[in-house]
Amino acid sequence: MNRRAILAASGGALAATVAGCADVLEAGDNDLAVEAVADGFAHPWSLTVLPDDGRLLVTEREGRLSVLDPNDGDVEAVEGAPEVYAEGQGGLLDAAFHPGFPDEPWLYLTYATAGGDGESTTALGRGELDLEAGSLEGFEELYAVEPFVDSDGHFGSRVVFSEDGAVYVTVGDRQSKAFGPDHVAQDRTTGLGSTLRLEPDGSVPEDNPFVDEDGLEGAIFSYGHRNAQGMTVHPETGALWQSEHGEEDGDEINVVEAGANYGWPVAGYGCRYGTDDPIGEESHERDDVVDPVYHWECGSGGFPPAGITFYDGDSEEWAGDLFVGNLAGEYLGRFTVDGTDVEEHEPLLEGRGWRVRDVEVHSGTGALYVAVDGADAPVVRLTPE
Repeated sequence: MNRRAILAASGGALAATVAGCADVLEAGDNDLAVEAVADGFAHPWSLTVLPDDGRLLVTEREGRLSVLDPNDGDVEAVEGAPEVYAEGQGGLLDAAFHPGFPDEPWLYLTYATAGGDGESTTALGRGELDLEAGSLEGFEELYAVEPFVDSDGHFGSRVVFSEDGAVYVTVGDRQSKAFGPDHVAQDRTTGLGSTLRLEPDGSVPEDNPFVDEDGLEGAIFSYGHRNAQGMTVHPETGALWQSEHGEEDGDEINVVEAGANYGWPVAGYGCRYGTDDPIGEESHERDDVVDPVYHWECGSGGFPPAGITFYDGDSEEWAGDLFVGNLAGEYLGRFTVDGTDVEEHEPLLEGRGWRVRDVEVHSGTGALYVAVDGADAPVVRLTPE
């Protein structure tokens, strides 16, 4: 059925389904309708709802960009995406629209890009999206993290606009094993292992926390990150939330603050792979490190996290909840949030063998859409029954 819809919706109504195409998953006390919208995607990495349009923009890691109509499953290719370094965890990654879209027709993409001798890095770029022509025009690279590294892992990489109008990008530590205070994530002369804050044109804001300190990378907003692959803005508080991979467990959910150190690898709750040996101190033991609002300790089994979003749709059942994709655990996590108090609830989509790469709330219908990570993968819709 390569990229053909297996759901038909009448006038966009979520209840109208093709017989046999929707199934129901028992999730605690709740019934969840799980409907495949389209399939045949090769490692889809992000889902983004087009403003005032209702369709979904889909990125695939190997470099494809497309628009998916969730009503009929139609998929249209978008030409003009940048050439990417599609190796390991690298490729075409996240997407975000300028807050003024479509008057400001910019589409922002994060992606892995290659340098010489097989080295690579995380980059941010933008182009003008012409939906009628199905093309991304005049794409330009805005920012590429230095240095380029000989590694195929830990690129980050999520991109969001915050209420302050700045664009934020997560960058991984590129799998550096030089644990200790000299690790790249603790080195503020480079953007590795950090959250970047940039102006929409890619320049560095004058009010960034380290912009006036000689020798430091002025684009850094926060540092001490291992590999944050989820980022979202709280719809009520405007706070920036991230989901981040630990080593052996040690996965985290963080609320990100300007200038803050999130500890990796001098502090955290994970262990060295294959051991129960802690990598650093526990975060709460250090005054110079921000403790995560939620974490998984070594030995817990962890929660290898991906895309993250707060639910702000019409479902009273999910109101204010945080949804986080789980990769190796193969389910969608649901968390209730009260301030910074976080509690995990029953897993969704468990037992299907689906690595959940991204999750997005549809602003028009309130449904959740999920991108499954796989070589021939679906995009699915979730609604509480």
